[in-house]
Amino acid sequence: MVERPDPDTNPYIRDPDTDFAPVDTLDPERAREQAAQLRDAIRYHDHRYYVENDPIIADRTYDALFDRLATLEDTFDLQTPDSPTQRIGGEPLDSLPEAEHVRPMRSVEAVDDADGVRAFDARMREQRDDVAYVCEPKFDGLSIEVIYEEGRYQRAATRGDGTVGEDVTEAVRTIPAVPQRLRGDYPAYLAVRGEIYMPREAFQAYNRERVEAGKDPFANPRNAAAGTLRQLDPEVVAERPLSCFFFEALAIGSPDTWVDGALDTHSALHEHFPEWGLRVADRVTRVEDIDEAIAYRDDLLASREDLAYEIDGAVIKLDDRQACAELGATARAYRWAIAYKFPARTEETIVRDIVVQVGRTGRLTPVALLDPVDVGGVTVSRASLHNPAEIERLGVNLGDRVRIERAGDVIPQVAEVLERNVDPDAGTFHFPERCPACGSPVEREGPMAYCTGGLACPRQLVRAVVHFASRDGLEIEGLGEQRVEQLHDAGLIEAGIADLYEIDRADLEALAGWGEQSADNLLAELEASTAPPLPEFLAALGIPEVGPTVARDLAAAFGDLESIMDADAADLEAVEGIGPEIAAEVAGFFATERNRQEIRRLREHGVDPEPFEQATTDALAGLTVVFTGTLERFTRQEASDVVERNGGTVTSSVSGNTDYLVVGTNPGTRKREDAEANDVPTLDEAAFLELLAEHGIDV
Repeated sequence: MVERPDPDTNPYIRDPDTDFAPVDTLDPERAREQAAQLRDAIRYHDHRYYVENDPIIADRTYDALFDRLATLEDTFDLQTPDSPTQRIGGEPLDSLPEAEHVRPMRSVEAVDDADGVRAFDARMREQRDDVAYVCEPKFDGLSIEVIYEEGRYQRAATRGDGTVGEDVTEAVRTIPAVPQRLRGDYPAYLAVRGEIYMPREAFQAYNRERVEAGKDPFANPRNAAAGTLRQLDPEVVAERPLSCFFFEALAIGSPDTWVDGALDTHSALHEHFPEWGLRVADRVTRVEDIDEAIAYRDDLLASREDLAYEIDGAVIKLDDRQACAELGATARAYRWAIAYKFPARTEETIVRDIVVQVGRTGRLTPVALLDPVDVGGVTVSRASLHNPAEIERLGVNLGDRVRIERAGDVIPQVAEVLERNVDPDAGTFHFPERCPACGSPVEREGPMAYCTGGLACPRQLVRAVVHFASRDGLEIEGLGEQRVEQLHDAGLIEAGIADLYEIDRADLEALAGWGEQSADNLLAELEASTAPPLPEFLAALGIPEVGPTVARDLAAAFGDLESIMDADAADLEAVEGIGPEIAAEVAGFFATERNRQEIRRLREHGVDPEPFEQATTDALAGLTVVFTGTLERFTRQEASDVVERNGGTVTSSVSGNTDYLVVGTNPGTRKREDAEANDVPTLDEAAFLELLAEHGIDV
């Protein structure tokens, strides 16, 4: 064992606001000493918080200690690999390399009934005269190997196939419950097995954020933990609420040693782990016979809902580690342990939260966040409540036990409330009177509720941009949902759709996954979209009930954007094909000042839709043309105008009805692939000009 000073004696557990001299008055040596003392102090407080659950300073003071250390390290270049400041995440990785485990990480055989547990006990007693067990929760997380040398964190790897896993060292470094330095009288070499998990409350909060942002939630905490840990960017992992329990030693003292001296029982390890700074679950116990082990599992099942973490059973293992070593393992499972599983939760579960999601059109949809439950073989963690009227009909509230069904075997929904107020601490849900995303007033229309914020609502913004760039809009290639989310997360799209036209090459090349070519392609697409046909622009705005056909009818009737914006509902309803509902939606959209302001911003950035012009000849009647890339003789919009003024049709996407795809320079790939799939002829610019000349059109 290696002796190390006890951090309890650290003199720097003080208030940084009053007890430290200004950083600019320190010399390098004094800064180095103070940084070392601050690291010890922060590790001490991490141990009190994560291992002992007994913090002794306020969060504000802890943050100040942390900020002081970060300032010292940045000012005097004092960063160390095991510093607490390194938990914030390092550089993104290109991939996760493989890592071979110091000892195979086997799984545990699982049984569903007490008879299977008793059969396991009988096998153990055939091998041993003196049998005692350690019982612990079977965590529903991601198994992990963590290695320490001389008390310093060295490596972490997922279980993988049990022999080789994925190296997740940098990701695990960001998890506060995994110490960077061990404490006390620790072994010179230590490889431990733990379980990375997302606490239930944090899981619900994180899923709430995802649902509010329009993303799919994780099905359960285990998937959330696994998906997070495999992120290639450690900063992403650092932002997510992961924690860890440790429960096994894979090597003690050296990589080849499994049982070391006094550490010859699992119960002894459980006592020593916290002394070294390794967090253990508080529901671990030693029992003398299998009946006590079965009773432990039953008690654990009864208190399952009260735990802060998700479990799916109890693990029962021989306490004597030397006996475990002699019993060994099969190709996949330890012979000395068994998992007594819980029955799966099916259909019935508890509503932990209700989130109001804002759709692209501003519609507010309440979503129930649930304890994960199996419904028809699918794990469900959310269910639609559809609208405020449905909440009122069901009488559902936070903390209620409900029955879930999958409508059409697809969409989970709350079918009925079975028991009210199962969780009295859950609170009461009130449907918001203002949009949870932008604070705009919420208006009720029959059973539905809508945000009145329009394009200025941030929750509607990502969806609005995706629609603006979609095939039903301006078809700006390179702006799918993931790319738009990335631009939004990077702060490049914040105020509205017009932010697209402020992005430059440097902005794009600074983002992960972007190179020179992809940046140039998007910028060319944006430039080509600045003079869109009026029908495409109207459809791109995302006005409720206004698709490509209605947009063309409006453009043909009014001719230009200003006339449509100034029209009242009666004027709009006079257009053939426009009924009162569509007329009200269009008039209401343009009557909203925020929407008009966004259109002004688009125009200020050079986006100016071309007035609609009726055909002057029918030379190209019956021909449907699609353009991609940049033309030299005229802009893409000018080329579209030529086709439409002569009776042809220009569409934004290729289909079986398309006659020609005209390809300029720097074309997108999607339209060319669609043309090939639909046997649509492609023309370069010269061939397009020849086509016009053949039809007597002089340009």
